[in-house]
Amino acid sequence: MGRPTVLLLLLTFLTPGAAIRVPPAMKALSSLRWSTSFTSRGTVAKKYSINYIEQKVNHFGFDADETFKQRYLIADEYWKKNGGSILFYTGNEGDITWFCNNTGFMWDVAAQLKAMLVFAEHRYYGESLPFGNKSFTDSRHLDFLTSEQALADFAVLIKHLKKTIPGAKNQPVIAIGGSYGGMLAAWFRMKYPHIVVGALAASAPIWHFGNLVPCGVFMEIVTKDFKRSGPNCSETIRSSWDAINRFARTGAGLRWLSESLGLCTALTNTQDVQNLKAWISETWINLAMVDYPYESDFLQPLPAWPIKVVCQYLKNPSVSDAQLLQNIFQALNVYYNYSGQANCLNISETTTSSLGTQGWSYQACTEMVMPFCTNGIDDMFEPHSWNLREFSEDCFKQWGVRPRPAWIITMYGGKNISSHTNIIFSNGELDPWSGGGVTKDITDTLVAITIPEGAHHLDLRARNAFDPTTVLLARSLEVRHMKQWIRDFYANQRKKH
Repeated sequence: MGRPTVLLLLLTFLTPGAAIRVPPAMKALSSLRWSTSFTSRGTVAKKYSINYIEQKVNHFGFDADETFKQRYLIADEYWKKNGGSILFYTGNEGDITWFCNNTGFMWDVAAQLKAMLVFAEHRYYGESLPFGNKSFTDSRHLDFLTSEQALADFAVLIKHLKKTIPGAKNQPVIAIGGSYGGMLAAWFRMKYPHIVVGALAASAPIWHFGNLVPCGVFMEIVTKDFKRSGPNCSETIRSSWDAINRFARTGAGLRWLSESLGLCTALTNTQDVQNLKAWISETWINLAMVDYPYESDFLQPLPAWPIKVVCQYLKNPSVSDAQLLQNIFQALNVYYNYSGQANCLNISETTTSSLGTQGWSYQACTEMVMPFCTNGIDDMFEPHSWNLREFSEDCFKQWGVRPRPAWIITMYGGKNISSHTNIIFSNGELDPWSGGGVTKDITDTLVAITIPEGAHHLDLRARNAFDPTTVLLARSLEVRHMKQWIRDFYANQRKKH
């Protein structure tokens, strides 16, 4: 199917894109390995063991005993059995080794928190497939792909680790996650406060549901990022849609677009043009999420402050259609061909293959229903309203399911969460997901940290010489809260004895 009208139901977060293009007794097996991740500072080797635990496919039923192997990683180089802690990464929509290598913050603070690091893979992603290669072939198999089942996996895994690792039993566990993983970290603390003493929920849009925030806020922040990065940049992008539409009216125009934009596959019809525009929109969105102050290769290899580089090509919205679109091509090349190795641009790909677009597409069509809309005035995109009925039809065609837009608010409380404690919500002001995040303190222990120069969970990335002062401050505040949770845990233990 083609991409429906409301731009992608975006998330990963790490990646907005998804396959549907919706608007928008437990045995552990382990092996030791070295993982290498690349940052702009060079190569950083990370040493961890790869382990598997047998998990129930359905934690909330009693009529079946199907199980699957959930993968998790452990790094214990700095862990101390005396007064130590466990930092538990609540895995999100992708391969856990990729998240492990892109969450340098946990590695950077492991020594001072005497922490064991655990990275748990989310069911239906990476190697943790409940029905193996048939996990996505039958919608009945997908019934168990929910945030609730994933949180139950995490709880069972932590109990298993405390039972089987000498010294871990009486240690505090802190949940950490970014994006959807940040939502899971917050929800984990809410639902299992006896399992984790606190949570760091980075770039976690827990309020991007129902009508808790305006549906246009995400795209407005994307637009602000481009507006601040160069004169006339957002205006040039806004003008590009009509330019594309004018070229798309004729066969010769479609051929010109295909050649001038360096597309791998020629455009032949109106659906192809819709796909092209959705792909370009996704590109601008992804750039807003990864507008980091240094070279990175999170979604694609990119220069430092990539939007500023893009905007160097987008200074004049008043040039001819042909010149404007050739400038758009130069801008797209910053994202897709910074390494200089792409022969053509593939409009079906926007991010790394480490992200599980199939699984996220299903989740977006069931409980993770996040409304998006644009009006072309407060943002730089073509106008698209949020149409739940159309969205539901698309989901039914793809997966045979209907979305439940109110369920997440029912399950996790929406904005009524003041009864919970010990959650840090961090958000970068450059990150479009901050529009659905918690950006003001709710109580003394439900705290918000905002990072003015931060894009998508910049605070969870490894220390870097080019980090802005604001993210250094954010990380120090996060560590201060975590140290307090750890002190409180041990103080309470002493009282009990």
